[in-house]
Amino acid sequence: MLTENLTNSQETEACAAELARQLIPPCVIYLHGELGAGKTTFVRGFLRALGHTGNVKSPTYTLLETYLFASMNCHHLDLYRLTDPYELENLGLRDLLDEQSILLIEWPEMAQDLLPKANIDITLHYTPSGRQVVIHRIGS
Repeated sequence: MLTENLTNSQETEACAAELARQLIPPCVIYLHGELGAGKTTFVRGFLRALGHTGNVKSPTYTLLETYLFASMNCHHLDLYRLTDPYELENLGLRDLLDEQSILLIEWPEMAQDLLPKANIDITLHYTPSGRQVVIHRIGS
């Protein structure tokens, strides 16, 4: 488990970039935290480290944004507005995680037990000096 204090969005993105450089697909990453805690900022840093240069926005209303890279695909899910966990079937969730994919899932608790198990569980908290990130690798 890694715990790191982050004072601004640049540090949040840098922390995510470091993680992105270490991962090999397939991988499922859960992101927990209150509204505004930095989950999407973390995803932005992760995707930029992989070479994405465009905008990274939270897919709060679409639930899913896909980013294609030469050696992998990243699927960013934001389940905050999920009204029924079975909506995930309409997204083709089962087809998203293949041997070349990384799933970055904000608000995984909204899907109950319908998601694939996480390889990495990340929680972002508010602190008096900014944010704290706790990264827990699950399994090997």
